[in-house]
Amino acid sequence: MKPFYTALIALTTTLSAIAEDITNSVIRVASTRQSYNPSQPWDKTSPRKRRALAAVLPNSQVLTTAEMVTNANFIQLESSNGEHKLPAEVLAIDYEANLALLTPSTDEGKETLSKFTALQLSPAAHLGDTVNIVQIEDNGMALVTPGKIQGADVVSSFVAGHYFLTYEVKASMQSAASSFTVPVLKDGKLLGLLTSYSSKDQLVDIIAPEIIHAFLEDAKDGEYVGFPSLGIGTSRTTDIHFRDWLKLSSDKGGLYITRVLPNSAADQAGIKQGDVLTSINGKPLDRRGYYQANGYGQLFWSHLIRGSHPVGSTLKLGLLRDGKPLEVTTTLKRAPEGIIPSHTYGKAPRYLVKGGLVFQELTKSYLQAFGEDWASRAPLNLLDALNHPEDYEEGRKRLVFISAAIPTPATLGYESLRSVIVEKVNGQPIEDIPSLIAAFKQVPENGIHTLKLDGQPDTIYLDAKATDAVDKQLLLRGLPALSRDKE
Repeated sequence: MKPFYTALIALTTTLSAIAEDITNSVIRVASTRQSYNPSQPWDKTSPRKRRALAAVLPNSQVLTTAEMVTNANFIQLESSNGEHKLPAEVLAIDYEANLALLTPSTDEGKETLSKFTALQLSPAAHLGDTVNIVQIEDNGMALVTPGKIQGADVVSSFVAGHYFLTYEVKASMQSAASSFTVPVLKDGKLLGLLTSYSSKDQLVDIIAPEIIHAFLEDAKDGEYVGFPSLGIGTSRTTDIHFRDWLKLSSDKGGLYITRVLPNSAADQAGIKQGDVLTSINGKPLDRRGYYQANGYGQLFWSHLIRGSHPVGSTLKLGLLRDGKPLEVTTTLKRAPEGIIPSHTYGKAPRYLVKGGLVFQELTKSYLQAFGEDWASRAPLNLLDALNHPEDYEEGRKRLVFISAAIPTPATLGYESLRSVIVEKVNGQPIEDIPSLIAAFKQVPENGIHTLKLDGQPDTIYLDAKATDAVDKQLLLRGLPALSRDKE
């Protein structure tokens, strides 16, 4: 027999054995998800259903992606043969890392799941290693696709702007049921979870085991904290003239620090805007912010923060300030959310409807609702606030703006008013929706609410009696609530 056919038979036999063993270690997840309407925050969008394949872990726990169960009204686990259907709940979820830990919501369900064969976690893999991608057909048959790890990179998989270590695997997957995300195994152990697949390039992205290990370790005590952040904005130091201005020698790499978030780990360590970050725990950074990682080649610097150390860890940072080397020590912490959150998953948006004007707190999720080209289609002033939040931070916890004007007797002349940032109401600075609600409760002496805006017009006036009358009518016409002051 020719060597090619011998190898093919051996591979087929191996995959068949894996398929027979795996069906009791994976489980289907079905979720019904319903998010809040970005333009009507008192309402929700139509329910959507999603199905995936998850990994069974010890202690009657199940690992899937956060994207799978975000804003879920109902979650159900189902065995591959359809014999068991178990309602489930979320134990821990990390939207940034795109991971969620589930468990059956009843004692009976936990007992049933405890009889499954739990998967053990795999250690880190290496470039060139072979992995197996697991799918389950509608008839309960396992479909195992071999793949080879081609690379590793720090990638954003769910919440834009949050990057985590990801393996890139070359594999030719088939279409199968419940494949929104699926487990990936190495030597019979759970290596990662699929987050994307390109059928054109036959490339699979999977969450790396280092990230899964850190997530599960954090979730052990039932008080999930999340991954840390240094709390800085950076830019490359590749431009020759820029490097001369920074007094960077030709053999030095590093990232120019463009912003330090207030109350962040970097802020508390004394790092300043204008410093150059040259190393993290002795790992030198190149001009693009990459470092040499054992087994992976070059990785972006953020993995040294978000994938290698938990909250509370102490790191040594090498800096260059005014051309002179400096070393500081910092204790890692969660990044401050800031006045414009990167997402609102799992939270109800705060809002106020007053006389027909709709007030909201600006989030990146709101801007992304403008479509695929949101970065150019969203209102320019709101995009400016997103890109330069430091210009708006003073005196604010959140950025409150008017998102829409419902035509009513109280908004006569203001029907086209939208996407305007609110600075003061009745002389009171507005730091968030609760402060806005409090400001409107103050009845002005002249019976007119005065709103100071960051835009044109810069001041508008609302008749207090007219707005109160409109508010009552809006409730009678079906608006469920005039405000929400808690997330």
